[in-house]
Amino acid sequence: MIEKVNPSHPDKIADRIAGAIVDLAYNKNENPKIAVEVLIGHGICHIIVETSEVFNNEEIGSIVKRIAGNVTLDLLAVKQDEHLANNQVGMIRCGDNGIFKGVPLKEEDIKLSKIARDIYSKYPFDGKYILDGDKLIICQSNAPTSKLLIEYPDAIINPLGEWTGGTDTDSGATNRKLGSDMAESVTGGGLHGKDLSKADVSINIYVFKKAQDTGHEVKISCAIGDEYVDGVPYSQIVEEARSYIKSIGGFEKFAEWGLY
Repeated sequence: MIEKVNPSHPDKIADRIAGAIVDLAYNKNENPKIAVEVLIGHGICHIIVETSEVFNNEEIGSIVKRIAGNVTLDLLAVKQDEHLANNQVGMIRCGDNGIFKGVPLKEEDIKLSKIARDIYSKYPFDGKYILDGDKLIICQSNAPTSKLLIEYPDAIINPLGEWTGGTDTDSGATNRKLGSDMAESVTGGGLHGKDLSKADVSINIYVFKKAQDTGHEVKISCAIGDEYVDGVPYSQIVEEARSYIKSIGGFEKFAEWGLY
């Protein structure tokens, strides 16, 4: 049983805005320190940024407008905590405490991800999808149910009728759809809106990829300041995550679908 949401779901809009702000930080600094939280809905976008970099309302506003349209921006940008910043002085050390789990994807996970992407390629609007054995549930906004039934005749489609969706229908918040991003690999750490020094980003990517490579579940823990995690230099884990993020086009692209 698995759920997937598409990049126009309000929570993913929040993730994408956060990811785009992290991309902006990396355009300013090769190794920025940043954490972004976004809450958006009903015409307003609240953003809190803790960062080593300097942003202005125009830079952030252009990101929000591009992704979410004409909404009112409420932005608070502050410096990162001094103790957290000092953890990275001199070398790349683990940026937080955490427990992490990587789980090999099941056939069901891969199948639903393909369905979600196929539907979104035709209807790039808010949507949510569930696959539970043979039961497929499709809730896709701005799409004729009759047309979806032609392609998915056995699915439950828009059971309350056709709908418009988006952030005028529902609010969105960063890291609220981690099950959609990580399947069964979800633990406590959020993937989006953070730089690569943060364990929530780099170690989540590391354990997820290790689980896919080995075919076995992977569980590890870490403490802030660790120079090695899972017997691997933390700096190496960060560079592997950097390479992965670059390969898919950046943090905003990462936020669209998560890890699969």
